[in-house]
Amino acid sequence: MIEFAVDTTPEGIGVVTPKGRLNMSSARGLKEILDGLVSDGTSKIVVDLAETTFLDSSGLGALIAGLKAARQSGGDLRVARPTEAVLTVFKLTNLDRVLRPRDSVEGAFDA
Repeated sequence: MIEFAVDTTPEGIGVVTPKGRLNMSSARGLKEILDGLVSDGTSKIVVDLAETTFLDSSGLGALIAGLKAARQSGGDLRVARPTEAVLTVFKLTNLDRVLRPRDSVEGAFDA
């Protein structure tokens, strides 16, 4: 089971925190949340992965779909604080080069 916390910073950046396993059964929920943020005008999004215990290809697909939607709206999607398990998946798939994990949610959009 997974839960999603969704918040918006004072700067207008959407922060999504998946808590649990981001897999085939939960990826659709993440995609819907990311699409909803972009549709509502929030094109800068940080996905905080500090509480994500597992990530599979469906979860990666949801992140990439969110990245594409955010960029098409003139924004971007960044990932922050990935767990070791999630970071391993990023490195194995070379998506660490595309998503470039950040050390903090607050600094995810800093230069």
